[in-house]
Amino acid sequence: MAAQRSTADILDAAVRVRAAARSATSGATGFDTVLTALSEVMEYDHASLARWDPRSRRHTTLAGSYPDDATAYIETRLHRDPVFAVLHSPARGGLWLRDVPCHLLAASPGFQEVLSPLGIEDGVAQCLFTADGRYVGMLNVSTRRARRTPDPARAVVTLLTETLAAAVAPRTDTPPDEATATDATAGPRHPHRPGGLSPRELQVLAELTTGRTNREIAERLYITPRTVATHIEHILAKLDLPNRAAAAARATAWGIEPTR
Repeated sequence: MAAQRSTADILDAAVRVRAAARSATSGATGFDTVLTALSEVMEYDHASLARWDPRSRRHTTLAGSYPDDATAYIETRLHRDPVFAVLHSPARGGLWLRDVPCHLLAASPGFQEVLSPLGIEDGVAQCLFTADGRYVGMLNVSTRRARRTPDPARAVVTLLTETLAAAVAPRTDTPPDEATATDATAGPRHPHRPGGLSPRELQVLAELTTGRTNREIAERLYITPRTVATHIEHILAKLDLPNRAAAAARATAWGIEPTR
């Protein structure tokens, strides 16, 4: 693929990714066709499309080109990586490697043990969520070459996430609103989000069960103490609770607890 492509070319390629994802969803083709089509949106050296299994609490690779050790990391350890806590949000449009703070890369086993030895300089990790907020999987794309700026592929990858989420979402006979559904970073939760809490608010709520201070929670979730305080205010308002102790008690009753 040529190094420079027009925005129109990239958008045309995105349409082909959507078609490949829908074909994989129906079982007509394999998920490898999705990654092949994605290579026309952005050139890469390695890519992976993985499904999250809430029962075994691990990812399962549906298609990928990473080496075996990198694939094993994605499947069994990625959801515990400090970077995952940052990118695990429906509101985030993917986390691009060049945008990750240096201190976070230094704390990330995924970067230090997997990506850095591969010579990776750029790429994106994109969590995939269904319309009802369930985390269902992840797209990882890595390249050894820095991409140009501005890069229209960034926006296109974000626009494709809904289609990719629908493709990787498991097809089971289990009702989607079963109360045992789980989140990748907080304990068992109702997929419609109890009290209307966002995924990040659920993470903060889980941390409240440990008695940690706002600063300690902020360090674990890689956000600021002020952001933690804001999330707690929203949690108390949404759940109509008087204080953080009551919120912690509610989380315990729901079976929500931090896993890291």
